Amino acid sequence: MKTTDVTSSLGEQQWRPPRKVPVSNMADAELLTVPEGWKEPGFTKDDNPRGLLEESSFATLFPKYREAYLKECWPLVEKALGETHIKGTLDLIEGSVTVSTTKKTFDPYAIVRARDLIKLLARSVPFEQAVRILQDDVACDIIKVGTVVRNRERFVKRRQRLIGPKGSTLKALELLTNCYVMVQGNTVSALGPFSGLKEVRKVVMDTMKNIHPIYNIKALMIKQELSRDAELKNQSWERFLPRFRQKNVSKRREPQKKSKKKEYTPFPPQPPESKVDRELASGEFFLQETEKKRMKLQEVKAKQAEQVSKRQEERKKAFIPPKEKVFVQKSLPKEEKLDIEALKVKVKKAKTKKLGAPPIPAPPTPLDKKKKKKKRGEL
Repeated sequence: MKTTDVTSSLGEQQWRPPRKVPVSNMADAELLTVPEGWKEPGFTKDDNPRGLLEESSFATLFPKYREAYLKECWPLVEKALGETHIKGTLDLIEGSVTVSTTKKTFDPYAIVRARDLIKLLARSVPFEQAVRILQDDVACDIIKVGTVVRNRERFVKRRQRLIGPKGSTLKALELLTNCYVMVQGNTVSALGPFSGLKEVRKVVMDTMKNIHPIYNIKALMIKQELSRDAELKNQSWERFLPRFRQKNVSKRREPQKKSKKKEYTPFPPQPPESKVDRELASGEFFLQETEKKRMKLQEVKAKQAEQVSKRQEERKKAFIPPKEKVFVQKSLPKEEKLDIEALKVKVKKAKTKKLGAPPIPAPPTPLDKKKKKKKRGEL
């Protein structure tokens, strides 16, 4: 069998393999972003005509209060699962729901979506929202928040903070992430696109860690506005996002007297001095007994003399006169001349007045009488 040389067929030009562009040189944004308008094609029976080799099944338990609702909407669940050839069974005695594949099942991922469907139904998500999980571009996330906070009262307060007054905080989170969020018991169920589920999980976990959801909601609103701008779409948004400092003020009271730790030394502490050591240091050990007694008597007499002097000083304190305050004579105001005539008129008016009675007119003077007579004569 003859072999042909590649170089001879191409002539003088030497053949070279096509050069591969290294992935590291490509822009990260081009690898991570999905083109606009692109949609993943659906999985049909032509992709897997022979079906599945083994049977798969999943089961989950549901609480007692969900029994009536599941019993009512179970025909709709069976109809939705029947489109992907998944079999579902509802066991009201054991309180469980089971989904399993059949021979007609061709989509291998359909059983995983059916498992998520029964999980959402068990966590109090209505059927109208839970059935969306069977779509290709919808996913779900069940966040367990019961073990994040130990104190039950604190957990209830933070869970209520996530819901907000009349569900306003939860509604704002749903509008910003395009997800359906359901808070029930110790779990938070979220249903929507993958990018929205990531944000929902972050907000929920931060709220349980005592970070108010309004901070994350504000950051999401800024991100939504920046994503609409074509120039800023591929730039870093850190300069626009707010930075909130966490202030954890501990309510633990500090002790008034703080005990300082001593420096570590490998040597043991020095033993206390005995009576013999003290006598040796002062020289009393070498004295005779008579001299020792004389020294003790002198110490006793010195103490007695101190006590007597203190008592005498305390007795003398009673005879010490207190310090008198220096009396400063105030300067009297200058005498003003009194108007005696005005004072007499004032006294006469006061005598004529009576308490609670109208003022009595003053008696007519002789000048007033003469004036009245002249007026009558003129008339």
